[in-house]
Amino acid sequence: MPYPDRFYPVVDSVAWVSRLAKLGVGTVQLRAKNLDDAAATVLVREALAVTKGKPTKLVVNDYWKAAIDCGAQHLHLGQEDLATADVVAIKREGLTLGISTHDEAELDNALQYKPEYIALGPIFETTLKKMRFAPQGIERITAWKLAIGDIPLVAIGGIKLEHAPEIFAAGANSIAVVSDVTLNADPDARVREWLGHYSQAA
Repeated sequence: MPYPDRFYPVVDSVAWVSRLAKLGVGTVQLRAKNLDDAAATVLVREALAVTKGKPTKLVVNDYWKAAIDCGAQHLHLGQEDLATADVVAIKREGLTLGISTHDEAELDNALQYKPEYIALGPIFETTLKKMRFAPQGIERITAWKLAIGDIPLVAIGGIKLEHAPEIFAAGANSIAVVSDVTLNADPDARVREWLGHYSQAA
């Protein structure tokens, strides 16, 4: 099955992973920052447990050692994480690898590692975390897709369901969603809306 799914929520807790898995979400990224190795291992193990037996694919952000130790199948790294990760070990263990990019230099760097997907962001302004990069805009999606060819492209950053048609039309294969789910007044209903429109994989 192609990977990742077109709707790709990013959340920060096992509770969220469990909630999304029960709703039938196909790909979920677990992104919880500033954990030591022991805490990361516990987190990843618990997240894998709540997705076991469900079609949900768990993507571990950053904690590549915990991902390997716990038997995860999917990993996402930012550029700083990539600089310190053992990509040879990651590939040897058979994990898929997605990599964040924000400019051409980061894209060139990411492509050296032959990732399963490339993420581009932030597409729009986001208040969830302080970004070193200005919003990329829709046009950048098209440029990135032309540059990476058949590699799936994930768009992230300030994207809501209403933006999805133009994001996909610009060339994205998948949309990573954070606040449109986690800060929504009715997250479950919003997830069902996304799945109703974009439940298929990229």
